[in-house]
Amino acid sequence: MSQTHDAPFQLPHDANRRRLLQAMGAASLAGLPAWSQAQPTSAVNTTKLAVTDSEVVVGQLHSSTGTMAISETGSIQAEQLAIDQINAMGGVLGRKIRVIKEDGASDWPTFAEKAKKLLISDHCAAVFGCWTSASRKAVLPVFEKENGLLYYPTFYEGLEQSKNVIYTGQEATQQILYSLDWAQKEKKAKSFFLIGSDYIWPRTSMKIARKHIEAFQKGKVVGEEYYPLGSTNFGSLMNKIKLQKPDCLFVAVVGGSNVAFYKALKAAGITGDKQLLVTLSVTEDEMTGVGGENFNGFYSSMKYFQSLDNENNKKFVEAFKAKYGPNAVIGDVTQAGYLGPWLWKAAVEKAGSFDVAKVTAASPGIELKTAPEGYVRVDANHHLWSKSRIAQGLPDGTFKVVSESPELIKPDPFPKGYQ
Repeated sequence: MSQTHDAPFQLPHDANRRRLLQAMGAASLAGLPAWSQAQPTSAVNTTKLAVTDSEVVVGQLHSSTGTMAISETGSIQAEQLAIDQINAMGGVLGRKIRVIKEDGASDWPTFAEKAKKLLISDHCAAVFGCWTSASRKAVLPVFEKENGLLYYPTFYEGLEQSKNVIYTGQEATQQILYSLDWAQKEKKAKSFFLIGSDYIWPRTSMKIARKHIEAFQKGKVVGEEYYPLGSTNFGSLMNKIKLQKPDCLFVAVVGGSNVAFYKALKAAGITGDKQLLVTLSVTEDEMTGVGGENFNGFYSSMKYFQSLDNENNKKFVEAFKAKYGPNAVIGDVTQAGYLGPWLWKAAVEKAGSFDVAKVTAASPGIELKTAPEGYVRVDANHHLWSKSRIAQGLPDGTFKVVSESPELIKPDPFPKGYQ
């Protein structure tokens, strides 16, 4: 049976919240049945998690420093916003959420070390974190060994499924295949030049892309290049692109390298009015560094853009800017990060327990009808049913959605013929 969880997006002012609490009582404000408030800790926490009668501890594990900070800061902010809103409602099973924040520092061994701390020392009931697949792969053995629960917000290459992870971003069939099919159908692209940062996500994504282009679209890959994280020298690549003249540049450059990459393209005269480019890794977060003038006319494949026109998103954007300032921007992974605490809350309440095994068992079928992207549902494989979208970059650094899948796309992390 599905569990519906409608979340308010406006965080009440403290004075208003106090009046509401006085008038309605904590249980009714939280929208929870009275029994969920009254359950003793011994009944909702049988595995020695950091849960008391009034508090539950969760972790955040992202890069707030290093080359990935440009991408991960939004996730940190969105997760905190969701937690603040949940606490304003009365928390989870009558307990306020307390967050322990750790910095993975854009370094994969550091992510693993911090994951151990959050699970073994801090006994976190859940952790919201990671961005790159390298960081996720580094912490995965820790979460599986210690039976922790990770909510992972980034679009990724798929080919993974764990009982200890809820994947709130897109996997390959929802992002990579959709965008390649769009490029072929709508832009008549037949030749592709694949470009990525040099680690597991771009390399695996491009392996899937090459397979799709060559085996299923009967197209051609005319170039494939990778650059270390943090790279800023793309001069030789520009020459290779001009030599090959691909119909489409298919790009998975991440983090701070995006700034140098798109500036190099513009300096070389490779612009959106002359060259089709589809990226898997530029959201509104990266655009703050890249600059709309350097990305103008290129395309990004995501499930969420800040410009989405629906009531859920309007409320979310308003609340986000109220908390982080009028100039704050919201990207795909930021929105997916925001989903994590709400999906966890819904699963905990459905399970009537914070125990990880019970929460994960309750997760399939969980719906979030108030998701800023519109609507999501947790599949039995721990990924989300969601729509796919293509948007064009505009000079002011925003995106205009030009294509949207008509229906939710079922997540398929192990697609046949791509492994």
